[in-house]
Amino acid sequence: MAKNGNKKKDFGNENFGLKSQTKHGIMAIVFFVLALFFLMSYFDITGKAGVFVYEKFDILLGVGYILLPILFIMLGISFLRSKTPDIGWRSIASAILFLLSSLGIIDIISGGPFGGILGEVLSTPLVALFDVYASTIFLGAILIISILVLFDTELNPIPFIKKMWNLRANKKTADNSSETKETLIEGEKLLVASLPKDEEENDEDAEEESTGEKIKKALGVGKKKEDEDEIEIKKLKPRTNLHTNYVPPPLALLEEDKGKPNTGDIKANANIIKRTLQNFGIEVEMDEITIGPTVTRYALKPAEGVKLSRIVGLQNDLALSLAAHPIRIEAPIPGKSLVGIEIPNKSKSIVGLATLLGDDKYQNSAKALTIALGRNIAGKAVFGNLAKMPHCLVAGTTGSGKSVTIHSIITSLLYRNGPDDLKLILIDPKRVELTLYNNIPHLLTPVITEAKKTIFALKWAAKEMDRRYDILEAESVRDIESYHSNVFDKNQKKMVKNSEGIDEEVGVDRLPYIVIIIDELADIMSSYPRELESAIVRLAQMSRAVGIHLILSTQRPEVNIITGLIKANIPARVALKVSSQVDSRTILDAGGAEKLLGAGDMLYSSGEAQPERLQSAFISEIEVKKVVNYLADAYKDEVLEEITLTSGSVSADKSIFESTLDDEDSEDDDEMYEEARACVIEAGKASTSYLQRKLKLGYARAARLMDKLEEKGVIGPGDGAKPREVLEKIQRNEGGENMI
Repeated sequence: MAKNGNKKKDFGNENFGLKSQTKHGIMAIVFFVLALFFLMSYFDITGKAGVFVYEKFDILLGVGYILLPILFIMLGISFLRSKTPDIGWRSIASAILFLLSSLGIIDIISGGPFGGILGEVLSTPLVALFDVYASTIFLGAILIISILVLFDTELNPIPFIKKMWNLRANKKTADNSSETKETLIEGEKLLVASLPKDEEENDEDAEEESTGEKIKKALGVGKKKEDEDEIEIKKLKPRTNLHTNYVPPPLALLEEDKGKPNTGDIKANANIIKRTLQNFGIEVEMDEITIGPTVTRYALKPAEGVKLSRIVGLQNDLALSLAAHPIRIEAPIPGKSLVGIEIPNKSKSIVGLATLLGDDKYQNSAKALTIALGRNIAGKAVFGNLAKMPHCLVAGTTGSGKSVTIHSIITSLLYRNGPDDLKLILIDPKRVELTLYNNIPHLLTPVITEAKKTIFALKWAAKEMDRRYDILEAESVRDIESYHSNVFDKNQKKMVKNSEGIDEEVGVDRLPYIVIIIDELADIMSSYPRELESAIVRLAQMSRAVGIHLILSTQRPEVNIITGLIKANIPARVALKVSSQVDSRTILDAGGAEKLLGAGDMLYSSGEAQPERLQSAFISEIEVKKVVNYLADAYKDEVLEEITLTSGSVSADKSIFESTLDDEDSEDDDEMYEEARACVIEAGKASTSYLQRKLKLGYARAARLMDKLEEKGVIGPGDGAKPREVLEKIQRNEGGENMI
């Protein structure tokens, strides 16, 4: 008998294998069709059936008949909005209350049978007991309550009142403004379309409307453009918290979040977890369920006396019962007395970088090196401060999303910092990933693809680190942030002897942040293991205070690649999917990364707490090229700082390298020499990258031309990362024409 009873109960819970969202969609379609039918019956275009329905309901509802289509539309919308499995009876009951209270109010106000039979039956006893005004108030309250229940929303009129007040204030402001404004920003003339009246930026709006929402409205993020070439040049606000009013690329170049995660039947999964653990003698109480872009976490509270190791040991049994692989058990959840079981979603949502960069946390952050990491299991945006990390290690197998994660980190930095505040050294032995950034103005040197140049770059960074420490010591400040706020921002001057031995007053040096990114550590480690490890360790130990940071990436998380010295000095780790638990322990000193799903699914450890599971933001190659082209066009006519990497330039007297980077045979009589000479004299400053852009040359040939110009006395010697001084001046004839 018991068995039969259980079967009957299971049959009663049969849902035909449909998800809750699917059932809600079907019900919404039914209600929309009913709304259309009753509306068409009102206009007598549905045949005899429509006439019959209209006549009967007209008697029953009176003029309230027109409320029926509205009621069914509201029901359909409530079903579409709902995210809970069961809302049917609640919605229908609230809809009935809405209809009855509306009919009662119509009957009372009209003073006649305009509310139909139902309105008269409801209003007559109420008026007899409470009179007209009190009855209207009671019915109005029931009407509002039914709407709140139907849409499962809160009653909060304050934002509406503020919005109406702002609209009134903005209307006065808009009368004095034209439809278009020409704004001159850092010498670049931009045509900025004025915002709609309700989106004008003023001091009152800033408190009520988040920065991220303003940017989305201003840039039209996510809207389909009719013409890719006519992108709106509405820009993010200049970074006034940094040292220059840098105008970053528009967020419209990037994509927003796409899709919604499909979690399957949440209630059924929770019951399966509880029943499976009970079968092994473990009593648990199911707690919160958290839906993320990639996985859904089911939290449970074990009974007293249950060892967590018993639950962790049943990982494979739970995966079998749930028909989900792989699952990951977090025991316990950090900060809670709960155990988390993470189950992959049947389909996951794509985290767009535009949405993260438009978030309030990113926009309002005062830290220059804020980077977007992704979204956590709760769907909340997670950001990191590279200056606090201060170095980061990224590791994962091929296809795990490692390169995309690097791209999102670089793009996050480019959207916050101009070339005066941030310099990059990008190292890409694979030659296909980071070479996309070759034209951005932030580079200190073109993207490095050779192992030898990598060693030179790291040695140059070590020399630059020592130079910066000398500056900090001379200015009596402890780090680069203190230097910026107490020395550089105050435009202090210092006395320096010139070439003639005379003291002259000069401005203090700008110390931009320097971020060195190595996309594949293993390739370089296999060529120069001793030199690479020693250079990385020296920088990682000391470079934080002077604003030099490392991001290392590898697809081979092995102990001979990620050595103990490197791990000890790089606390921040990003572990994407790896092939084994041994690799996971090599990266994180803990297992778990082998259970990840790939495609940006990661475990992030800041070094201060347990690893947190995140879904990295996705940025495509097309988006990267858009950002690079925007920055390249904005700075194409400027002479930027750069470094020349040679064995001599890094003071590597005892180095195994005895020759310069450019091994090619020099051309004594380069045919481009005169043209290069004319370019640098006209510009007034000289750099290798400037010659590359102007003459469309490769790096090696441009560097040789720079050496020849220095040899001929046209330009001065290199001074760190600054553009070289041009010693030869433009000569003019009697007619005022240039004679170079």
